[in-house]
Amino acid sequence: MRRRYVVALIKHETNTFSPIATPLASFGHGEGPAFGDAARAAFEGTATPMAAYLDLARAQNAEVVTPVAAESWPSNKASRATFEALVRPLEDAVRAGCDAVLLDLHGAMVIEDCDDAEGEIVQRLRRIAPDLPIAVTLDYHTNLSGTLVDHATVITGYRTYPHVDMYEAGMRTGRILAGALDGTVLPVMAWGWRPLIASVMRHAPEDGPSGDILAFARRMEADGTVLAATLLPSFPHADTPHTGVSAIVVADARRGGREDAHAVCAHMLDVAWERRAEYVFRAPPLAASVARAKALGLASPGAPVLLIDHCDNCGSGGAQDVMAVVAEILRQQLDDVAIAPIRDPQAVAVMVGAGVGQHVRLSLGGRTDMPAIGLKGTPLEVEGRVQAITDGTFTIEGPMYTGIRTHLGRTAVLDTGRVEIVVTERPHEPFDLGVFTHAGIDPRTKRYVMLKSRIHYRAGFGPIASHIVECAGAGVTNADLSVYPYRKLPRPIFPLDPM
Repeated sequence: MRRRYVVALIKHETNTFSPIATPLASFGHGEGPAFGDAARAAFEGTATPMAAYLDLARAQNAEVVTPVAAESWPSNKASRATFEALVRPLEDAVRAGCDAVLLDLHGAMVIEDCDDAEGEIVQRLRRIAPDLPIAVTLDYHTNLSGTLVDHATVITGYRTYPHVDMYEAGMRTGRILAGALDGTVLPVMAWGWRPLIASVMRHAPEDGPSGDILAFARRMEADGTVLAATLLPSFPHADTPHTGVSAIVVADARRGGREDAHAVCAHMLDVAWERRAEYVFRAPPLAASVARAKALGLASPGAPVLLIDHCDNCGSGGAQDVMAVVAEILRQQLDDVAIAPIRDPQAVAVMVGAGVGQHVRLSLGGRTDMPAIGLKGTPLEVEGRVQAITDGTFTIEGPMYTGIRTHLGRTAVLDTGRVEIVVTERPHEPFDLGVFTHAGIDPRTKRYVMLKSRIHYRAGFGPIASHIVECAGAGVTNADLSVYPYRKLPRPIFPLDPM
């Protein structure tokens, strides 16, 4: 008989210090969650774990049910009602009967009354079907809990940042589960956690100890010691009891894998702990960074210098309207600059009302106060010509989220003479050139490009850059972890405490 798989996606990276709310409509990146056949259609053929699951099921001629697919930009906690609206269709599909569940989850989702949303999801499915095989693929920025580990059959995660291996991670998870169903492997997992919160700016494998840890993990997989070994460097902007660096290793119990899994997991975490100082990020003053970028652009024209505003990144829960870096670029009179995106629906409405070609004066950005870190929103007074107006919809063509149809909301471009600013109604991290090109701007031809991003920009913009300058503005994705009023975080923990 054909196997029946339940395949679902529920993803939210929760920044518990973010001022941005997370209503049900925020899922689907503002289009709302997708259910049933629409969930399948939204992710079929994309570079995501869910698409990998669908391809694996097709190759096995398995029946597939897709009860829900819901992903939101990072923001603050969702309500219990929103969470239930996403989870109950999944529970109903499992109650109807299936041979396995394959879940595309994040790993750092927090809701108003639960610090471990993914753990609750899998635990609830386990209560419905105690012996059901459950596979989970997690984001690189997971805060892993024992509850999730105890109730899943197989857990693996991404190995790259930017996350350009999401599809491959899902396929790895799904194949291990398929082996368990076929009886060719008996998965066993080992996991561990260290009292270490790593700055996201130091997570990329090429920037710190993660690269060496991941290289070791891949060697252990290649020689057959384990089936999968995953490093999870944490999401430090979630104030939970589970926040911290962890690892999860899957091995085959039929080959004595339990001991191997524990040994590999321990080694990965030992390296992270021994090199913990390398996970601390120290930023130079903003004015110095912009001055350096200006000099680099003047000295080597031909390819853009990237200025990375990493403290206000919507991809980690930022408001995407803090104007500190933009203001410094204007103050130092950098010329031939493209900036994206600034989220400001009110400014978009003014520009749309004026029309293309019209001159406008705007109080741009600064709409959002951030009480968790004591930051008041401060608009920036600018003026210029409305260069373009779009519906903000395009298909991602770069290596991250390839094939996803994405939505910026109504979008307008302001040309100040020196600077072109892409202003949007909705948040969107600029990891794909489409944030510019859909509005008629070719970033490859600019002297300077400013992006509100942290590391994901490298997926689409890294190949076109002559130089990269990280700029410490302000916001709730600040790399200085001392600005956050943690209350639930286990203490002591490095680097907040001497250890």
